[in-house]
Amino acid sequence: MIVVTGPTGNVGRALVERLVAAGRPVRALTRDPQRARLPAGTEAVRLSLDEPAAQFEGATKLFLYVQAGGDRTAGLLAAARAAGVRHVVLLSSGIIGSGADETHPIHVMHATAEQQVRDSGLEWTFLRPNAFAANAFQWAPQIRTGDTVRGVFADGQAAPIHEDDIAAVAERALLDDGHEGAAHRLTGPEAITNAGQVAAIGRALGRELRFTEIPPDQAGPGLFPHVPPDMLRALMDSFAATVGTPPEITGTVGEITGRPARPFAVWAEDHVDEFKA
Repeated sequence: MIVVTGPTGNVGRALVERLVAAGRPVRALTRDPQRARLPAGTEAVRLSLDEPAAQFEGATKLFLYVQAGGDRTAGLLAAARAAGVRHVVLLSSGIIGSGADETHPIHVMHATAEQQVRDSGLEWTFLRPNAFAANAFQWAPQIRTGDTVRGVFADGQAAPIHEDDIAAVAERALLDDGHEGAAHRLTGPEAITNAGQVAAIGRALGRELRFTEIPPDQAGPGLFPHVPPDMLRALMDSFAATVGTPPEITGTVGEITGRPARPFAVWAEDHVDEFKA
């Protein structure tokens, strides 16, 4: 039995789909099992941080989304170990080990989770992806209503990774031996600018989209509705650092899965319906 937290998120859902397709028993911990709409064959269970032990009964593996346990992650891990879980695969972040400011909120959050996993006594594997291709969903509301996208840092570069490529690595880390104690750095296969991402979405839609750059001090909840205000400035600083700086590109996805990471254009084609009005 493999327990998956964050199963309704981009990576978690892709991982659940992969494990079910492979015939593996999956227990998905979610805050609202009735609305999760997970694949047939998934055991959907309500996530409980008050009485976590029963959630892990019969399980030996855990995929942990860093925000699933919040400030109670240590207790969640202790319950998993007591119930028989032996190996945890943590979805961490490429900001760890990147040389970034260790006081950055995203660094603090993921470094804390990694240390809690190390302290848990469980075997562990860390997945450290850099930019997610799914971050492009931030532009979807604008694309659905027009051909101009307002955003920050048109020339900011990344090597965004398809969420299913992260899930493919997670699948292998959960099912294969030899990943214990490894920290896998994950990226897409090529650099692309923010403006280039918008253009690629336009090509997938059969439309010509334009990126209009706005000053970062004008970026607020309208552009980043899910980013806490206290994290927004740090995020803008991180984005600013991508202008004129080639992104890290690794071949880890191909090395582990046997299939190279997919470029952003493929991600755009895979998600084209989500950008249509």
